[in-house]
Amino acid sequence: MRCARRRKGWEGEEIAATFLKAQGYYVRERNFRCPLGEIDIVAEEGGEIVFVEVKARSSSAFGFPQESVDMRKQERLRRVASFYLKERKLFGRPCRFDVVGVWLNGRGDVVNLELIRGAF
Repeated sequence: MRCARRRKGWEGEEIAATFLKAQGYYVRERNFRCPLGEIDIVAEEGGEIVFVEVKARSSSAFGFPQESVDMRKQERLRRVASFYLKERKLFGRPCRFDVVGVWLNGRGDVVNLELIRGAF
């Protein structure tokens, strides 16, 4: 179960990174980790640093993928983003948080993809 979920997450991140590049984003890093947590994709678009959370699902049992980015997750992402900006000496640069929701069918094909710019 855990491996299947991890694989789905990885597939979702691959799909999201490819999609973001096609939208004109420059992907700086993927899976940035620090003691405070992880950010799936760090990108740039229009002069802004964009922290992207990717959620992939293959079932509607728990709602839309992007709905799982709750207040607790948002706060964690903000802390990790601050750490990233400080560590990379980018503090003061404009930034935002986007969410990409990816729906996959049982074969791993994309059923739907939604980008929410400035999600929080």
